[in-house]
Amino acid sequence: MSAITLLKSSAFMMTLALVVALATNFGGAFPGGVLTADVRSNLTVITLAVMLTVSLSRIPYKNLNPVTHSRSVLRAVVLGLVVSSIIPLAGYFLLKGTEFGNQAMGLVFIAATPFAASVGPLSYILNGDMEHAMRGTIVVYILALLWIPFIVWIALGEVVDMTNVFITVIELIAVPLILSRLLTKVSMNRDYMAVFLNCCIFLLVWLSVGSTKFAGDAWIFVAFLLIAALRSFGLGLGVEVVEKKAGIHWSQRVTDILMTSYKNKGIAIATCMAVLGPTGLAPIAMVAIATSIVVEVLWVAFMDSVLFGRKRMEKEIASEKASEA
Repeated sequence: MSAITLLKSSAFMMTLALVVALATNFGGAFPGGVLTADVRSNLTVITLAVMLTVSLSRIPYKNLNPVTHSRSVLRAVVLGLVVSSIIPLAGYFLLKGTEFGNQAMGLVFIAATPFAASVGPLSYILNGDMEHAMRGTIVVYILALLWIPFIVWIALGEVVDMTNVFITVIELIAVPLILSRLLTKVSMNRDYMAVFLNCCIFLLVWLSVGSTKFAGDAWIFVAFLLIAALRSFGLGLGVEVVEKKAGIHWSQRVTDILMTSYKNKGIAIATCMAVLGPTGLAPIAMVAIATSIVVEVLWVAFMDSVLFGRKRMEKEIASEKASEA
């Protein structure tokens, strides 16, 4: 397997980033004196803003009208924002009054973030509904300008500066949305773009997990692992079972599962570091996000090799075509 193939693999790069970050963290090698909380916060915001600008620029203007495609848009909003937020929010409120309430704050940022911008490219690769994915991404990210502050205000309004929350959301989402529309006509090599985005993900994971303060009783990590597993594996497989029984075809099912289960951890990391940075709670709250990343790596690998495996894909698509003939 060539180096370029590995660099293009999101599952490989996320796994490698996690291993390096944990080794750096527990080995005491993270350069906290140089990469202070403010520097990490600014670097994270800039990196993610560039990532989103590039990712969103691959979404064309065609078929984006939310009125014409109201059912598709509603599905994306309900699954990608509302349903996907229920479990981490419930986890936070269950742990809020305990001694692990500060660590559980990270769950709020997982709940607030929309699905990953890579849902579009992944839908293309997995024979999903590309137009539904692209349209849903734009609409959901526009709504996230209000959704993220709303969720943070409900859960952490008494702890954080809401002005800082709005500024962070504008920097992370509004600016990339605008800039991405200026780059839609610019040609980009798909392989090089994948490598670039994966390297950005590597940096984000290293910056966040490498500086996370892993402390506390072992059971809290088990709790975070369980919450993350329910959010990704539980919701993803739940949508698969429900929609397959309802007779929904492969293309829509693939995209709906991705929207429900594949959160944009970059936004969760960046908002957590930027919003909680001034309070000094960011490295502690990052525990929940770092734990969630571990589960997400496993979920991506499971989707790639089992749930959306090529043999299963070919069999289901062939069966759908035969039933329509």
